[in-house]
Order: sequence, then C-alpha cells, then structure tokens
Amino acid sequence: MKLLKVSGTIILSSSLLFGCASNAEKTSTSEKVKAKAPTSQAELTGVTDEYRAYAIGEIEAFVKATDAFTTAVKNGAIEQAKSLYGPARMHYERAEPIAEVFGDLDPKIDAREGDVPEAEWGGYHRIEKGLWIDKTTKGYEQYAEQLMKDVNLLRAKVDTVEVTPELLITGAVDLLNEVSTSKVTGEEDRYSHTDLYDFAANVEGAEKIYQLLAPALKKKDEAVAKEIEARFTDVYNLLNQHKKGEGYKLYTELSEGEVKGLSQAIDALAEPLSQIGLVTEAS
Repeated sequence: MKLLKVSGTIILSSSLLFGCASNAEKTSTSEKVKAKAPTSQAELTGVTDEYRAYAIGEIEAFVKATDAFTTAVKNGAIEQAKSLYGPARMHYERAEPIAEVFGDLDPKIDAREGDVPEAEWGGYHRIEKGLWIDKTTKGYEQYAEQLMKDVNLLRAKVDTVEVTPELLITGAVDLLNEVSTSKVTGEEDRYSHTDLYDFAANVEGAEKIYQLLAPALKKKDEAVAKEIEARFTDVYNLLNQHKKGEGYKLYTELSEGEVKGLSQAIDALAEPLSQIGLVTEAS
C-alpha cells in the first residue's frame, strides 16, 4: 500500500533493487497510459459492469475473511490469526483499483508503519506487527474492532464508485506499480514476510482487468495482446515455484536471484500492459 499513490503512477523497474532509474524512465509508463485513455467506446459496454461485479465480489470476500481474522485476534488465537492474515489480504489487493478510491478508508485498512502518524495507525499492518513482532494479541483487540468497522464501511461505500474504462486502464498499471514499489522489495508485509500473497493478488487483479479488455484490445493490436498474455504466463510460472501448500513461501526464503527474477518478470509484463489504453483510441 502506498498512501499517497496517484492513479496512473508509473511502474518502477527492478532498479529499485539493483540500481537507480532516471526520472525519464520513471515517467514513461504513466505518460503512455494517460495518452492512450482519453475516451471510452461503445464496444466496451458491459466491461465496466463486469469489473464492478468482480471487485464487489472480492470486497465481499474480504469482509468475510476480515471477520474471521479479527475474531481470531479478539479471541487471542494468535496462530490462527497469523494463518488467516495473508489469504485475507489477497481479496483487498485484487480489488485495489476500486478500494483505494476511498482515500479516507484505505490508510485505515492498509497503512504501513510510518505512512500515517503513530496515533492514527491501525488496520492490518498494525495488527501484523502485534502478531509477529510483539507476538501477542493483547492490546490489539481495539485495532481488530476498528478494522472490522472500516472494512464493513468499505463494502457499504463500494457500490457508489463510478467504474470507467479509464479506471480499469490506470488500475491495471497501478496494481503492477504496487508490486514494483512495495511487494518486490519486501517492505509491504515487513513483519510477517507474506509479501508473495499480496504480490500474486495484485497480478491477479491486473490480469482480470486485462481479460475484460482483451477482446477490444485484440481488435486493435493482437500482437500486443499476445505479448501481454505471454508475460502474465511468465510471472505465474515464477510465482508457482514459490507456492507452499495452498499459500506461498515467506519472502525471506527467496534468494536474491529469485527476487531479481520476479522483478524482471514484472518489468517485462509492465511494458506491453501499459498499452491497453489502445482500446479507447479511435480507430
């Protein structure tokens, strides 16, 4: 989660880990997205409704998963809470293009330490620190109560979001930006090291958007569509190497080379995916 993230921000390269990128490189993807998403088209009718249904479904699943997670915290079931933490967050990460529309709720649910003043810090990552660093649920019951209230409020508000083709286009880019800026660096889930759950969910959310826009994109540029699909396959092949049962390995279990491979795969996907704005361009 990046508290001050602006829709359409660029996808940073693996230089986050292995070198510095120029300012020009940092803005190129954002410029492509904005330039290629000026208007919607009649052929996209129904796509936004399908995405709305998908995102609402994920938020509803997030409500249920958060209820189980916060109940475990309040009951003092620390190991159960730990096991529920990563899978529960995946629902939120998949639906972030809509969930993050609510700038007041996103930090309450997903702020990391340092993103907000200490006195205002709550949500999943506050409880994460309690479970893995303080190794207790005592004193965290209040955060669990507030988190559940905020997640229920998110569900109540999500129906009001206007879903547009532009939201989908920039949302797909932002989801990969989430991976590049906080997942691949290991800073998102810095206490639990469950970053791969978030990593996979962001990729899945971006892929859902691509799948909805794919028919229109293939009419504009089938080669770009095929490239995107191939790059998604590459990313999933790497993620599957790090599966552990129904979940994923701890991020700290990955070697530097494995982290670099994931980062490069995201970079390779980011470039063609930034061209999905073609669907809204006049023929």
